[in-house]
Amino acid sequence: MGFKCGIVGLPNVGKSTLFNALTQTAAAEAANYPFCTIEPNVGEVGVPDERLDKLAGIAGSKQIIPTRLTFVDIAGLVRGASKGEGLGNQFLGHIREVDAVAYVLRCFEDGDITHVEGRIDPIADAEVVETELMLSDLESLEKRRLPLEKKAKGGDKEAKAQLAIIDRALPLLREGKPARLTEVTPEELPLFRQLQLLTSKPVLYVCNVDEASAANGNAFTAKVEAFAKAEGAGCVIISAKIESELSGLDDEERTAFLAEMGLVEAGLNRLIREGYRLLGLVTYFTVGPKEARAWTITAGTKGPKAAGVIHTDFEKGFIRAETIAYEDYVSLNGETGARDAGKMRLEGKEYVVRDGDVMHFRFAGG
Repeated sequence: MGFKCGIVGLPNVGKSTLFNALTQTAAAEAANYPFCTIEPNVGEVGVPDERLDKLAGIAGSKQIIPTRLTFVDIAGLVRGASKGEGLGNQFLGHIREVDAVAYVLRCFEDGDITHVEGRIDPIADAEVVETELMLSDLESLEKRRLPLEKKAKGGDKEAKAQLAIIDRALPLLREGKPARLTEVTPEELPLFRQLQLLTSKPVLYVCNVDEASAANGNAFTAKVEAFAKAEGAGCVIISAKIESELSGLDDEERTAFLAEMGLVEAGLNRLIREGYRLLGLVTYFTVGPKEARAWTITAGTKGPKAAGVIHTDFEKGFIRAETIAYEDYVSLNGETGARDAGKMRLEGKEYVVRDGDVMHFRFAGG
């Protein structure tokens, strides 16, 4: 698994242009008018990871398989979307299925590209989008509360537990605060997630800037960065125009173009890294002559659950995991060198998988 990221924003902020560039497709029509995206577009990209290439080179792997990141491009929202304005709330439901939400914010001036509200103010844009999502959540919870209350009075324990969470979330939403601020215990977290609230998702602010501001940002991005920091949200500066140009270049041309723009890496890399940090994700590897492959898990995942990402049989029949730290695998030139140096560890069911671990699972029947 990688993670699934929903891309939202007002019309004409560069959302679909960014989606096209990131997925290197033209699946989402990028045009200078609202609602050019009338169905959610889904694109997948391989997550760039230099460690995977290094491991494959050492092992002589015939195939390199990165973990995947899925982008879901959702139609531009406008004020009143939760009540059916524009293309309305038919698109809000698509956000329920993602792990995190990227708010694309316009942080550039351009007289040729109209803004749906006639001004350039990324914080106001973020607040418009967030308000629509909160109003949708509020309506959803108010509809669900009465049936749950009846079930809870009838002795349904799960309904009672869910009602308690709803009664903590509703006051926040009524005050104009997102559902992710709701205090829930680790035991309540699965029930909270079942509510599929739009504003319960972690947020990543993507500042879409002009080419000149791509390396260091501008006055607009400074405001967004401060806003994100105060919220504990992620923030990335990207030029959709640059990403669009990069998507058509080969590796050598891309490196030269990035250097010319004063950039070390593509915006996609920064966006993925920030998304992983926001969601608390780590990567482990399986390496052999046939393939070198990356797998994404949540930080804190134990051996059997990590093995289950490959196949459910691996989790059910988990016996142990032969584990080598990435640094040891590289410095000792592969599995044989690491084993000979005593750097291959046999880890059991309670082992918490670390970022960069190179693993081989032993399981019953395998």
